[in-house]
Amino acid sequence: MAYATIDDLEARYGEVPLGLRGRAEALLGDAATILDARVEVDPADEQQLERLRLVSCAMVNRALMAAESEAYGISDASYTMGPFTQSATFANPSGDLYLTKGELALLGVGGGVIVDIRARVGGEPC
Repeated sequence: MAYATIDDLEARYGEVPLGLRGRAEALLGDAATILDARVEVDPADEQQLERLRLVSCAMVNRALMAAESEAYGISDASYTMGPFTQSATFANPSGDLYLTKGELALLGVGGGVIVDIRARVGGEPC
């Protein structure tokens, strides 16, 4: 079950071209699968469902924009005038679905915990 619809995606990021609607629908389903693997979902929690909808749309928008734009998602660029050099590094060149640190924090997942467990031998700390 997808957490967002094409209408949700369009409300946030503008019209999805007719030729990409099928791909967007599939990606929304894929985003839900990824989110289900990371988040314990409570169907009664409306705020959590809204966050899942927001994050689903952001994930799909990144994937669609990476595939459709030559300049979207450039994380590093270099230009030289003579003798004409240009290079760019893309953050998501294959248009993968992924979660950002901010999205993980919004969903309440991704934080690590460090635990120090001291060993005891014969009842005495080591």
